[in-house]
Parts: sequence; structure tokens; C-alpha cells
Amino acid sequence: MRLPAGISFGFGEVRHKRLRPRVHAFRYRAFFVRAPLEALDSAGGSLIFSVNRPALISLCASDHGDGGSPRQWLTRLLAEAGVEADGEIWLHAFPRVLGYAFKPVSFWFCHAAQGSLKAVVAEVHNTFGERHVYLLAGSEGQALSSGAELCSTKAFHVSPFCEIAGRYRFRFVNRPDRAFARIDHDDPSGPLLLTSLSGRLVEASARQQWRALLAYPLFSLGVILRIHWQAFRLWRAGVPFHTKPAAPETFFTRGAP
Repeated sequence: MRLPAGISFGFGEVRHKRLRPRVHAFRYRAFFVRAPLEALDSAGGSLIFSVNRPALISLCASDHGDGGSPRQWLTRLLAEAGVEADGEIWLHAFPRVLGYAFKPVSFWFCHAAQGSLKAVVAEVHNTFGERHVYLLAGSEGQALSSGAELCSTKAFHVSPFCEIAGRYRFRFVNRPDRAFARIDHDDPSGPLLLTSLSGRLVEASARQQWRALLAYPLFSLGVILRIHWQAFRLWRAGVPFHTKPAAPETFFTRGAP
């Protein structure tokens, strides 16, 4: 079966830096998939990479939203938030590798028909099997500029070494050949965490599929192992540990420029 059109791979890196009470930084190579929403409405691909069917690397619609149709889920979510985005929608996400997926954050870029970016939907998963959505859109329906800072109150538990307090600051730059996403967390005392995901975009050709598989054969498993390894290092360093609070009552939190 042929692969749905318009899919790219992003090859780059994840960076993370904690500023307090101990400076703690790391970075590692990563790859992600950039796909139009239309691709998730269908199925196809090869044994190496596919959409909505088993493969060594796969992108599955059921991993996102409410587990059903991403299109229907996004339509309901945007309508509930009062956002009009009747153009193209693109997903940036980590794929499944060898059938396993853990996606700390995935981004949906929602455009108007004339091409302007109207909203970014950030899907966040934690290691407790919970998820939350930060919907970033202009309060007056205005377009979002490339690289502009978008802010949202932090409402969801991700790390036991951070309280649910303060805000997130998001910045996104998307070009045909490169994608960049940055999320910084400020607590009441100021900047606390600086994180980013960036990569060079290439067509998901057979050659690039082999490149992804050979360079990142255990990528998904590596994501979850790295999270726990870095948590162990923070615990050994004496960074205060916070017990898990109850999940937020609402499924999404609204943010804005």
C-alpha cells in the first residue's frame, strides 16, 4: 500500500535544562513525524513505516485525541474554544517504533483557509497514562505569528519535581525544511525549565524510513527510559519531590499570546 501524501520526517534533537535548585541539563538526538490531517484519515505504507497499520515505525490516529477520529476530535475541541480554523491542519509527533509509543507532547498546527496559523493544540501525556491539552489561540481570533510567544497557565502534572504552578511559554517556527518548538516553564519564582524540540524536515521516502529505523531502532523505549533516568538523577541530587495531584477537571486549558 502506498504511503499517504505529504508526510515528512524531522531529524534533530531534544534539549532540556533545569535552572533551579540544581542546574541539570541534557540533550539527545530525536526524530519525529510531520503529517497532514488528511494522512490520518487513511491507511498505507510499507513494512518499515506506515500510517494506521502495523509496521516497524508507525503513526496511528488512535494515539491522539480521544482515540477516535482526530478530525472529529479537533473539530469539537476548536468549536468549544470558539476558534475558527477551516484550513490545513498538521501534526508533529513522535511515532510508534516496534509497536510502542510514548508521546510526551504532540502538536497540531491549525490554519485558516487562507493559510494563516490560527491555533496550536499541544497534547501532553504523562507517565501515569493521563493526558491534557493546551489550546493556544488568539483571544480575538487573530493569526499567530511565527516565533511569537504563546502563554498558558500550567494545569497538568508531568514531573514529580515540578509543582502545578506558574505558566508555560511556547514558541514555534515552522518552515518547509525545518521545525522548531520551544516550551519554557516559569514557576512563581521565575524561569525554571527550558525545553525544545527541533529538526530538519525531509520527505518520508524509503531511504529516510531506513535511516530512521537504523538510527533510532529503540527510540520510543528510549524516550521513557531517559525520562526515568533523568528523574533518578534529580532525586539523587536532592531536588524536592512532589506527590501526584488529582488530574485537572477540564480536558483542555486555553492559552493565548
